[in-house]
Amino acid sequence: MRATDLNGRLIDTYLEMLRNLSQDHKLDLISKLSESLKTQRNGSSTEKALNDLYGAFKSEEQADEIIAALRDSRRFTRGIEEL
Repeated sequence: MRATDLNGRLIDTYLEMLRNLSQDHKLDLISKLSESLKTQRNGSSTEKALNDLYGAFKSEEQADEIIAALRDSRRFTRGIEEL
């Protein structure tokens, strides 16, 4: 199956689900889809979000030390009953 066939079927499925929406809800959906297209043209929002997070967590500890501390802090409270 080609990707275009799959995309076409996916669009048809979405349209079938959206058919029963009110006109107001359909207009709201159109507005949100249009806004998402404008955002994509201006640059990847995911890439921007990742760049905004760069350096957000600052620590003097090395990654291995943080991982070890997390593993050591785990507590298991589940008791195993003998049969």
